[in-house]
Amino acid sequence: MLVIVAPGQGAQTPGFLRPWLEDPTFAARFSWLSTVADLDLAHYGTEADAETIRDTKIAQPLLVATGLVAALELFPHPADAFEQIGAVAGHSVGEIAAAAGARVITAEQAMVLVRERGNAMARAAATTPTGMTALLGGDREEVLAAIDKHGLTPANDNGPGQIVAAGTLEQLEALAAEPPAKARLMPLSVAGAFHTHHMEPAVGHLAALARSVSVHDPRTRVISNRDGRVVHDGREVLARLVGQIASPVRWDLCLETMEDLGVTGILEMPPAGTLTGIAKRALKGVETFALKTPDQLDDARAFCAKHGESSGLETTPTWRMVVSPAKGTFHQDGTAAGTDVLTPGAAVGEVASLRDRTLVSAPHGGTVVEWLVEDGDLVSPGQPLLRLHPEGGA
Repeated sequence: MLVIVAPGQGAQTPGFLRPWLEDPTFAARFSWLSTVADLDLAHYGTEADAETIRDTKIAQPLLVATGLVAALELFPHPADAFEQIGAVAGHSVGEIAAAAGARVITAEQAMVLVRERGNAMARAAATTPTGMTALLGGDREEVLAAIDKHGLTPANDNGPGQIVAAGTLEQLEALAAEPPAKARLMPLSVAGAFHTHHMEPAVGHLAALARSVSVHDPRTRVISNRDGRVVHDGREVLARLVGQIASPVRWDLCLETMEDLGVTGILEMPPAGTLTGIAKRALKGVETFALKTPDQLDDARAFCAKHGESSGLETTPTWRMVVSPAKGTFHQDGTAAGTDVLTPGAAVGEVASLRDRTLVSAPHGGTVVEWLVEDGDLVSPGQPLLRLHPEGGA
């Protein structure tokens, strides 16, 4: 099973776009998305120095545009991609690229959202000097205790041995002066305390814009940063994109979900390397592919063909799927089991895992076509539970 992942801020390096822009088709598509973002992204990806592309307002649109255009290079016939992609996920801002890749939003909507996200986060970061520091190694509980002691937030939990602390520069300096045992501290090249309460002003701005964004349900599984759940309602995907600005990235839980899905191959979109490196440490035996330059495209397509299989979540005008958000035991709602029509938002049941119980609802409602599982069945993340005929459908 193939998972496509998109990296977050900090993955960019000076000049990383040069080989990609040698292809006229890539350059033309990239120019269009740059126009939508109202930024000269080709310049920033080829000529600008590290400090310039560290700027949130530049880094975020640069990463999303690169991922989206590279995806069209990887899958020249986009409709065929969903016969291979079992799930998508993106780290932090990479989640916008993942959502667009899953067809929840268009590429143009993604670029407007990421432009406004970057601008709003930069304004929020300018209010108070803040930053982020990765803590590598050490005992997990001791690391978390040290972060809490200094009033910091564990803004990214990236899996075994890597937690990112975020907060004011004074708080980070205090942590550096009193680090947890056996942990190595590495300040990150970002311009603020992302995924913390310091970013709350940016959430309000993006939420206001999101009210005017039309969405579709994803064409494949979208694994959410917030809690590692598989989300199959386009409106919820968008809401999570907005809320994650001020919420921690739980990449560790995303990795758990990939493992639950039975992932065999993870391909990271450019600028690649960060997420495949994490996956190699966390998911032993899973093959990875870091797509960095266009001369790797043939090998990348072969990698996708080797690991690819359909997610089985095709959405058609004649029905909608309700899917499981996580691995666990499905407990069917008694009322839903006894009715032929579900109202929008009606409870379908719960999925109980070792970690918690998650309510499953039917966001759109509709006529019950068929139950695809029974009460007490074990289910996997993104597994279809119920097929519904949309209300008002022919």
